[in-house]
Amino acid sequence: MATLTAAPASPSAPTAPTAPAVSRPIRWAAHAAALTLAPSGLWRLAIAVGIPVGWGVGSGLEAELFPGKWSFYLVALSLFAEGLGLLTLGLVQRWGEVVPSWIPWLRGRRIPPLAAVVPAVLGAVAVTLVTVSASFHWSTSMEAPGAPTGAGWWLMTLCYAPLVLWGPLLGVVTVAYWRRRRLHG
Repeated sequence: MATLTAAPASPSAPTAPTAPAVSRPIRWAAHAAALTLAPSGLWRLAIAVGIPVGWGVGSGLEAELFPGKWSFYLVALSLFAEGLGLLTLGLVQRWGEVVPSWIPWLRGRRIPPLAAVVPAVLGAVAVTLVTVSASFHWSTSMEAPGAPTGAGWWLMTLCYAPLVLWGPLLGVVTVAYWRRRRLHG
């Protein structure tokens, strides 16, 4: 049985510089950043389809209003947020460095590092400020009329708690992207 082997590379052939592989912890951080939005998104989707999650009368999220005209808003908000979270994966994937081939006119072009870093840094700072600030006022906001109590309070808190990690994880992945792209093109 014959085996196929690749011909050795010519010593005179130029080799294109390659960026180092993304480290495993940075890949995990990117995936974790994207996943931090999933619990709160699923919580909103539960409300949108009419599953009672503990909000009472006067809250605007009571089960009697859903599904209804505001369901679209909750679904759109969840999809938008998760879409933003999934953009973090571009910082560790090839499509975050080179425009994918299916995009006309731009396919194959190198993405300038600042085109990804600037929005990612702004997003990381904004998300961190919002989520950390909200966490300090969580108990106060959960005392609003109709807010969940007991198991409903714990469910909502557990679904929204991972959001506090989104900004810092995005920041770590962004710094790693910037260093990798700056040092290795």
